[in-house]
Amino acid sequence: MRLTVDGLPVIFPYDHVYPEQYAYMLELKRTLDAKGHGVLEMPSGTGKTASLLSLIVAYHLVHKHELQKLIYCSRTVQEINKAVDELKKLLEVYQKEVGYVPEILALALSARKNLCIHPEVSREEEGKLVDSQCHKLTASFVRERRSEDSSVPVCLFYEGFDERGRKQPLPPGVYNLNDLKSFGSEKGWCPYFLARYAVEHANVVVFNYSYLLDPKIAETVSKTFPKKSVVVFDEAHNIDNVCIEAMSVNISRRTLDRCHSNLDRLAQKVREAGEEKLREEYQRLVEHLRQTRANRETDVQMANPVLPDDILQEAMPGNIRKAEFFINFMRRFNEYLKMRLRVQHVVSETPTYFLQHIHQTICVDRKPLRFCAERLHSLLWSLELVDMGDFSPLRLVANFATLVATYTKGFSMIIEPFQDRAPTIFNPVLHFSCMDPTLASEPVFSRFQSVILTSGTLSPIDIYCKLLNFHPVTVGHFTITLARPRVCPLVVSRGNDQVAITSKFEARADTAVVRNYGNLLASMCGVVPDGIACFFPSYEYMDSVVSSWVEQGIMSVIQRHKLVFLETRDSGEISLALRNYFSACDNGRGALLLAIARGKVSEGVDFMHHYGRAVIMCGIPYVYTQSRLLRARLEYLRDQFQIRENDFLTFDAMRHAAQDSFTLSGLCVQTAITKDTFTDTADHTLPMSHLLGLPL
Repeated sequence: MRLTVDGLPVIFPYDHVYPEQYAYMLELKRTLDAKGHGVLEMPSGTGKTASLLSLIVAYHLVHKHELQKLIYCSRTVQEINKAVDELKKLLEVYQKEVGYVPEILALALSARKNLCIHPEVSREEEGKLVDSQCHKLTASFVRERRSEDSSVPVCLFYEGFDERGRKQPLPPGVYNLNDLKSFGSEKGWCPYFLARYAVEHANVVVFNYSYLLDPKIAETVSKTFPKKSVVVFDEAHNIDNVCIEAMSVNISRRTLDRCHSNLDRLAQKVREAGEEKLREEYQRLVEHLRQTRANRETDVQMANPVLPDDILQEAMPGNIRKAEFFINFMRRFNEYLKMRLRVQHVVSETPTYFLQHIHQTICVDRKPLRFCAERLHSLLWSLELVDMGDFSPLRLVANFATLVATYTKGFSMIIEPFQDRAPTIFNPVLHFSCMDPTLASEPVFSRFQSVILTSGTLSPIDIYCKLLNFHPVTVGHFTITLARPRVCPLVVSRGNDQVAITSKFEARADTAVVRNYGNLLASMCGVVPDGIACFFPSYEYMDSVVSSWVEQGIMSVIQRHKLVFLETRDSGEISLALRNYFSACDNGRGALLLAIARGKVSEGVDFMHHYGRAVIMCGIPYVYTQSRLLRARLEYLRDQFQIRENDFLTFDAMRHAAQDSFTLSGLCVQTAITKDTFTDTADHTLPMSHLLGLPL
């Protein structure tokens, strides 16, 4: 249908538009007009993606010079494909309404694992293995060897793209991941590098958050995007954690042992390499010239882990220019880290103290540490090593060296000799954790004209503005329009035997509480048809509860009504469980999915209609409050952003509880939420600002 939004003609892909959809588009247009940032919250299942794409595409067609590119970011492959399919539907409606399809190139971009069509490489299930195998076939020095020796294996799909794909740009249209693979198979071109090349001149790009927020990836993919672009972070309720994870590093004792082996192997390769090759590399480093290679796209496995580019404007320190010197330098650094991990007590310190200690202990200065990541990358490329994946531990340690020497604020280093899962086994881990999400988000907000944060659960919005340190020009909160009551929220505080139901840590092992949880779930399974999802605060709690249900006979009662599927930590097992869950719902058997509030199922899995008739939340999904990393972050938030600990913990738990109910079931028929979701352990009512985010 056609409509006008504040004077802008818009084509909407459906016959009717809801009031909240129109209001959403109106606020979005005001954000684009102001050339600023916005935060828009609208419940899942209300056509948020369709509204967003309709308005931005219409705005782009009218103001091409003011808005050159839409960069749409989502969390999962399913969400990426869903957004692209929604755009396809929109352009089909353009054909019906105006008689032509706009000249728009839109495509999805994902990892090699999701785009590779090589008959052998695509069989690998792990993404790192796919990347490594691809590098072995497409690296520039491998292709040079092929020109001299035809027996050297290369990827014919990349060769086809390199020969013809650059000269023939991708035709206008909308391409999801499967479309790119089909197009690549038809042309004999590599879909991954075709997409990497096409994003430069595409009007709409859909990819994962990491392509913008992770500096190791953004450097090679999105660096050249124009400033007159609008960035949309969909499902942005967890964006602060994404920023933190992108900048954090964890190093275990096993990592350091493997790093030692990597250094031995690297030293052997240096001895075997010709002097001329090493002399050329040394000369490049002396002249502090950045490596600009025509085939850089196939050679770069991971860019520099830090954000500022000025590190490359300085000359490489003399004590790490020569390959032998650099390897010895990394040996000393690796041994120092091993020494630090021998502690028997928890150590928490700042990057500044770490740099002072390493200087006093082994006389290592800050400047050469800053260049470790770039120096290692240069050496690996000069030695023409094809199995780059084998050097992941060494690259991780080099990235840590660069990060700790670059950022003296916003990070915390914690060494834990024992892990919570096995408190009696010595298994030390060094956590270099980012405390400040603005380190990753600020370059995006300052670089692009407009950044839109949107999700079904963003309340209270002001916390996101504090966490990411930006000032939105528009803030919108939209409710849902229902023709009839379709949601029945229940707060269950006691079981049939009048025992209080709670998920407090002290009462988790109480047999009566576990039994009442099971009886509640069994009762719901007996009266609610099709699919039900039940969320637990953690994997450990779910495992213990399910074991108790089996012993008490409750699980057999549940299985009389529905098939039971569990979310595990293995992504392959999760995919298999979801397929069987959907199948059981489709054939009428019914299914129960036991999932984790912060797990993979709660992010990006769309359980429409009969797939999600009810959602049961077993208490508040609070993060593990005894975590030292969490304590450090809470202290940082209190000191830097004046966010109180309880406010952040409640906010974090509420957004996950609301997201689980929204994302998984959409507009479910019934929602059963236990008492803990609305009250804390002291039985005081939570702030109304937090309850506004719940799916009532």
